[in-house]
Amino acid sequence: MNRDHSAAGRIRGFTLIELLTVMAIVGILAAIAYPSYIQHVIKTNRSAAQSFILSAANKQEQYNLDARQYATTMALLGLTNIPTEVSKNYNVTITANNSATPPTYTITATPIGNQLNMDTQCGSLTIDQVGNKGISGTGTVSGCW
Repeated sequence: MNRDHSAAGRIRGFTLIELLTVMAIVGILAAIAYPSYIQHVIKTNRSAAQSFILSAANKQEQYNLDARQYATTMALLGLTNIPTEVSKNYNVTITANNSATPPTYTITATPIGNQLNMDTQCGSLTIDQVGNKGISGTGTVSGCW
């Protein structure tokens, strides 16, 4: 029986050191990529809420032209079906004061669930009848809007 002990005849596998090195590299990449991914998801959710409340503000102005007052509910604006990407991350409400001169309203998107826990920089998003945008978090309005 002749055994070939040359390098060409030997089956080579991975050493423990090589496997640990690869695992360390993957771990480092994951530690860098995951927080970035989470921030992207938070910004995407916030963007969906911003788009929706801007649309609601536009409908408020249309409603005001027709009814000479602002709507006090989403249903009056025809917004009974809030998009899923908004409703699973934000509660959207309208507050209108039609007895004020001039009448006023504020549309607020308040984060819920993971969005509430993860988006402390911006928190609630608001817009009023003159287009003033606001936040309740620790960040800046320009950074959140």
